[in-house]
Amino acid sequence: MRDIAFALGIGGFTFLVAVIWGDPFIQALRRLGVGDQVRSELADTHQAKVGTPTMGGLLILIPLMIVTLGLNAVNLLLPEVTGRSILLPLAVLVYYGGLGALDDWQGLRGSQDGVKGLPARLKFSAQVLGALATALVLMLALDIHSVAIPGIPFKFDLGLLYLPIAILVIVGFSNAVNLTDGMDGLAGIIAASAFAAYGVIAFLQGQVFLTQFCFAMVGACFAFLWFNAHPAQLFMGDTGSLALGATLGTVALMTGQWLILPLIAIIPVAETLSVAIQVTYFKITKRLYGEGRRIFRMAPLHYHFERGGWSETQVVQRFWLVGLLAAMVGVALALL
Repeated sequence: MRDIAFALGIGGFTFLVAVIWGDPFIQALRRLGVGDQVRSELADTHQAKVGTPTMGGLLILIPLMIVTLGLNAVNLLLPEVTGRSILLPLAVLVYYGGLGALDDWQGLRGSQDGVKGLPARLKFSAQVLGALATALVLMLALDIHSVAIPGIPFKFDLGLLYLPIAILVIVGFSNAVNLTDGMDGLAGIIAASAFAAYGVIAFLQGQVFLTQFCFAMVGACFAFLWFNAHPAQLFMGDTGSLALGATLGTVALMTGQWLILPLIAIIPVAETLSVAIQVTYFKITKRLYGEGRRIFRMAPLHYHFERGGWSETQVVQRFWLVGLLAAMVGVALALL
């Protein structure tokens, strides 16, 4: 029990580190003019958010890097210490955070040729490249290439099939959390719940260092939520959402329990499906009837409910309740 107690303590310490420098960080962003814009179709309800500092994912990334590397410095320097495994999710966090920061910065500079931020193909290619590198490390360096199925007491070796699956998980959830990040507090609380669930799963597997990393992520997400709670003083931006999603996928792969990730992260999955369904249906109906039609009032899904009369706070709280319950069920399935 000392291991889980220490992991929880790390989460609390990470929260304090991040919260302490939160206000100076926000003031620095304001002085730099790092203010976000809102979608034109949301101008009637979200106009007050214009100019709110973005790139708030740095509030998660930097304290997490300092705490994780600081607490594991000795272990990382010693030979044959399993603590080195935390270098992989940390590297994923930094890589996708850097990619998101570049995208955010390009977006703040204004659109070029009608494109806000990085070109979609370039951004997606960079995501796939990072996922491929991560999958190779998982398979070749950490010898992880299997899947756990609830109710079956052993894992199934996937061989080379593991590589494309791992890439799909990392890239898919990187974009899924990105789509979820559209309301104050939503992406942060959903990500924190998912990392807490995988922290418990990693602990049950005896992956002590991965447990510590997961709860440090929870603490960092809670610190971000301190400033992102409605009305938000700070937005996550792609800097945070791409990094959180990709890191969550990596952690799930490291536990072998990635098959239950769509349940534990049910809200990002639902958000992604809503966009895919909306776009597909619009294109099909436009081709058939000459006019595109929609299934949802607006996508991603959280805007559908907001357009239906729910307040932003109601959407976030109700989505979090669903996400939390789904995470609990996911942990239960991992115990089977």
